[in-house]
Amino acid sequence: MELYDTHKFPATMRATMIVAVPVEEDRGPDSEVAQHFGRARYFAFVDVDGGSVRGITVKENPHQEHGPGDLPKFVSEHGARVVIAYGMGPRAVEFFNSYGIEVVTGASGRVVDVVKAYVDGSLSTDSSWRSREDFEHEHGHGHHGH
Repeated sequence: MELYDTHKFPATMRATMIVAVPVEEDRGPDSEVAQHFGRARYFAFVDVDGGSVRGITVKENPHQEHGPGDLPKFVSEHGARVVIAYGMGPRAVEFFNSYGIEVVTGASGRVVDVVKAYVDGSLSTDSSWRSREDFEHEHGHGHHGH
């Protein structure tokens, strides 16, 4: 039996994991990444195994009128270790991190394409969302200094 040095491969290539992506519509793999994770009508939970997408389950967002921490808890309860979104306020990122969930922002496109690109290390992200006013003020979920 041959042994492989796993350090030669990114962790995502050998791991089985669930990636959560906020989406506007329930169109399965063709669902588009929502512009703002907190206002997403649905979340796609993508089952990734060894670098390939095994399946996608879309669930309605039960916290559209959400309080701080509600969505990270929801995502965590579905077993996700990574959340890929377009934009997200800093307090939300902190909540996800407190659940041990990695946050990737600036992503857009079809869920299946975004997750595949993330897994193979080719995901290109857009940081211009950070300059948009609606991400600066956290929608009344608390104030942070500038």
